[in-house]
Amino acid sequence: MVVHEVRVHPSSAQLPRQAQLTWKMAELAAGAPPPTPAVAEMVPCRVIHNAGVALGAMVRQPVIAARVMALAHPRAGGATLFGLPPDVRVHAEWAAWANATAVRELDFHDCAPPAAHPGDNIAPLIAVAQQMRCDGAALVRAIAVAYEIQVALGRGIPLAPSQKEQTGHLCPATTAGLGALLRLPVATIYQALNQAVLISQATRQTRKGEMTSWKAFVPGHSGKLGIDAVDRAMRGEASPSPAYEGESGVIAFMLDRPVACYRVSLPAPGEPLGAILQTFTKAHAAVNHAQAFIDLAFELRAGVDLSRVREVVVRTNSTVHNIVGTGANDPEKSNPGASRETLDHSLSYIVAVALEDGWFHHERSYAHERTHRPSTLALWRKVRSVVDPIWEARYRQAAPERPVLGGRLELHLDDGRLIAGDKPVADAQIGGARTMDRKGYEHKFRALAEPVLDAEVLEAFLALALGLSSASPEAVCRLNPPGTVRPDRPDGKGIYDHGLTSASKEVPAGSGIRA
Repeated sequence: MVVHEVRVHPSSAQLPRQAQLTWKMAELAAGAPPPTPAVAEMVPCRVIHNAGVALGAMVRQPVIAARVMALAHPRAGGATLFGLPPDVRVHAEWAAWANATAVRELDFHDCAPPAAHPGDNIAPLIAVAQQMRCDGAALVRAIAVAYEIQVALGRGIPLAPSQKEQTGHLCPATTAGLGALLRLPVATIYQALNQAVLISQATRQTRKGEMTSWKAFVPGHSGKLGIDAVDRAMRGEASPSPAYEGESGVIAFMLDRPVACYRVSLPAPGEPLGAILQTFTKAHAAVNHAQAFIDLAFELRAGVDLSRVREVVVRTNSTVHNIVGTGANDPEKSNPGASRETLDHSLSYIVAVALEDGWFHHERSYAHERTHRPSTLALWRKVRSVVDPIWEARYRQAAPERPVLGGRLELHLDDGRLIAGDKPVADAQIGGARTMDRKGYEHKFRALAEPVLDAEVLEAFLALALGLSSASPEAVCRLNPPGTVRPDRPDGKGIYDHGLTSASKEVPAGSGIRA
């Protein structure tokens, strides 16, 4: 790996392109070697996983809304949508919008610790691969590049301390992946990355207070921005630079101010890409920071009369405490009428449900009758988190690829007994007790997809995805499996539906993705 120092430079320095982080990222995307066998095996697992969580969310309102918006932009030879027949095609950026929303909706896909979801890159890359007639080998390489960039940025330039949304790294990662997919020159990818970096920043208010369905839409929005950036760069247009290092750039005015210095590690030229192997998949449909405590709750609840619980204390690090715990000082996290998007980021609610039920379900655990159950409300109000110096130290000292987001869960009973357990990392996390293997990905996919996929279609999709590295462009166009959902059509409620006809318009000639 090569460590790149990233700091603010005055305009008078005229920082050369080759010294800028976006150029280094573009070089990686343009020159990335073919994936190693381990990476080539893991990429299809994540494609399968994305399809499962997307199909499991097909009938949820945000997913329906995104799909209807996409269907208002039909395009012959475009990209496909989860749940609909392969002959239903829309513009690639709108397929990215709808499909990425479906993947994100349940908060049930993969993680690049401590707070990113690199699987959000996959839907836009598949959409463009379908429209641009790319084969499976190109797609696998592009996904590996996107993971590499997002993991490197997440570790080297943390966004949470500056209260920025994680998609500030997602959009450039997708853009780099698109550059790799289309085999674009370094200079073209560089221009697209500068645009992607500058226009994709948002604050963490998207994850505080009254969280709404926008949390699900954010990756699709990011994917559209990335596709726009690449399309524009392919037409020869340039973007402002330096994006990170400029005296009015991202570091100076969006992150840690002009005095900051970040260190981003990227593979050296020709070095194999392996970041995807340092990410993991959630076992429970809840925020990453709560996964270990769900596992702990399952272990500690046996034989406990929860009505005798006086207090539940979660001892953890400041990151978990302040983002999803009671340290967030967010009343919505204790509101039974809060949105599902808020509750799946409420550690106290998640722990209470896990203790009561002994299981955690992507739908039933958030149902209205579940959130308003009197016994749950009583237990929920007894759960609090605290920053424990021991767990804070373990979190700070842990390797970046194996962050200690867990801690100690204590059940204090009214007779003075204490029932407690420790878990540094979730069972499904790298280094955990049950890290997911290929069979695990297939099992999770079947559990989520069987209610909406015919058995024949399900098996055909698994066979296709597992052989992705040798898939033809025609096969890539079957990567978003059709389901048994109703064939939504534009409903006339939005701007995009007004005056819509079923006839597709002529596609203009040109050199961009949209051409």
